[in-house]
Amino acid sequence: MYSTQVSQHVNAPRSAVYQALVNEEAIAKWRVPEGMRSHVHEFDAREGGGFRISLTYDAPGPTGKSASRTDTYHGHFARLVPDERTVEVFEFETGDPSLRGTMTMTTTLADAGGGTEVVITHDGIPDGVPPADNEMGTRMALAKLAALVEEGRSPAPGATAE
Repeated sequence: MYSTQVSQHVNAPRSAVYQALVNEEAIAKWRVPEGMRSHVHEFDAREGGGFRISLTYDAPGPTGKSASRTDTYHGHFARLVPDERTVEVFEFETGDPSLRGTMTMTTTLADAGGGTEVVITHDGIPDGVPPADNEMGTRMALAKLAALVEEGRSPAPGATAE
């Protein structure tokens, strides 16, 4: 088991970012890497509340952790501090011993540069999950989180539209 930490600056207030961490519809949009789609089976955003989420590969090639093309995980919210932190404890639904084990994901929010610094720390990641894959998936999800909460905001001075 190992740990990773990934951060992203988001041009939105902590309150907007926090809401995207505890909103079922927002989670379905941003907490999914590129090339996958999300299905939220259960989501009770309160301390002790549970969740169950499946991520399915769009392409037929990749092998999932839970089924042929799907990664399903379930867990609960261990700690929720509005506008500051979420702590989620979860595990993959898998028969593969190298992917078993309870993981903890802590998301910390801090004011930074007129927006929010979002830091996601994963602890207890099973050795069967390559560290590079975990970090890449987290970076993809954080980029989607930023796009979601920054949507509709005025561009920063000097920014150009693509």
